[in-house]
Amino acid sequence: MNVGDRVRLMSGREEGIITRILDNNIVEVAIDNDFTIPVARREIVVIAAEENKYMRTDDVVEAPVRKAPPSPVLAEKGIYLAMVHQSEELLAATIVNNTDYDVLFTTGEERNNQYRGLQNDKLAPKTTRVISHYHLKDFEKWPSLVVQFLQHRNGAPALFEPVTKRVQFRANSFYKSKKTAPVINKEAYLFQLDTKPTIVDTDKIKEQLAEKPEQTTENYKLQAPEHEVDLHIEKLTEDYSGMSNSAMLKLQLDRFQDALDRAMAANMHEIVFIHGAGNGVLRKEIQKILSRTPGIKFFEDARKEKFGYGATLVRLK
Repeated sequence: MNVGDRVRLMSGREEGIITRILDNNIVEVAIDNDFTIPVARREIVVIAAEENKYMRTDDVVEAPVRKAPPSPVLAEKGIYLAMVHQSEELLAATIVNNTDYDVLFTTGEERNNQYRGLQNDKLAPKTTRVISHYHLKDFEKWPSLVVQFLQHRNGAPALFEPVTKRVQFRANSFYKSKKTAPVINKEAYLFQLDTKPTIVDTDKIKEQLAEKPEQTTENYKLQAPEHEVDLHIEKLTEDYSGMSNSAMLKLQLDRFQDALDRAMAANMHEIVFIHGAGNGVLRKEIQKILSRTPGIKFFEDARKEKFGYGATLVRLK
């Protein structure tokens, strides 16, 4: 039995979904996708997929429902956390592997700095795995979800580093994240877990600059960045109180990538990115991208007497 399996209580006609594995003998089941109860494994039976699709326990034949065409599927490759409606109230937290690589992963919950593991397994390309279920009525009590993963493929030309992502749910950003989830092809609250470096095409940027000499420096594409680029979140946006950690990191990396692109296009010799010390996540992501970007001579910690370990100096070819 796994989280997400549809089951029937042997003592009655009730059906539900396994939302948690409590221990070796007890599971939590959401009855009618609504209220949850602990049930002994011996008291339930998994409903076969064929039965669930073609048969109904109440012997009622329903008229076919004409469904609206699905909305466009999110095309971007990547690894996602999708919160998918099982009912109006119940959501399934689902890991989505929309890549061409195998993904080794572990997942867990974090509450008040206390961690509790949920699942670990390998996801094949273009597959999904339900890791837990949550009720919208308990939204304010939801834990942070922690996902650790490593991508792998035999014969792959690139080495991937292990990644740890924490997703904290906040109402003002959660309800704006609704999109069509890849692979699942259903509407979901979607959060991308991986960050893909962007390949810099400096020749194309220079061509664009040459084609538009009449533009003023008010156009950001024509501006070389400052020698020192401060990536602290309070320098990038006035209101970040409602942003999740992943959203803040994405904004910081977008600003980093934009400044790096313009520095290379402007033939700058060097540039400093101020990321702060903190827990080192932003520094690690920046240096990961730099290590894969053509046109970088080298990078190192910037002047420690000025920045400590909170900045990276990049020398450009």
